[in-house]
Amino acid sequence: MAFSLGPGAAQDEDAVLAAINTTPLVDVMLVLLIIFLITIPVVIHTVPLQLPKEASQPTPAQPQTIHLSVDRNGTIYWEQAVVSMARLRARLAESAHKEPLPVVQIRGDSRTRYEAIGRVMLACQQAGIGRVGFVTEPPAAH
Repeated sequence: MAFSLGPGAAQDEDAVLAAINTTPLVDVMLVLLIIFLITIPVVIHTVPLQLPKEASQPTPAQPQTIHLSVDRNGTIYWEQAVVSMARLRARLAESAHKEPLPVVQIRGDSRTRYEAIGRVMLACQQAGIGRVGFVTEPPAAH
């Protein structure tokens, strides 16, 4: 099959444009895809099995999370209730005997003195609670 190369090109009868027509290939692939999508669910059979029965094991208890907050004036909050330092120590000592050991999360105001947060951390340490974390906010995206 010979093609002309245009008015400006040499009119050589032996010049052949070698290009592959991919349209029939795409058509065949689409037909095969449709055939496989239709026949695969028919070919796959499920094997009837009678699975053994097993009682589920109880999942281990998740540790309780204690949320403590310290505002800019140094006031301590257990969840949302104001507590004194003596009451905080007593409640932490009660919580330290629970199984599993609770986790303490401290939220401190950025304008508070470190001393107020340090006292709360010391109370947790004295009560025997070793898992203490700090809650922060991510910086604003600019």
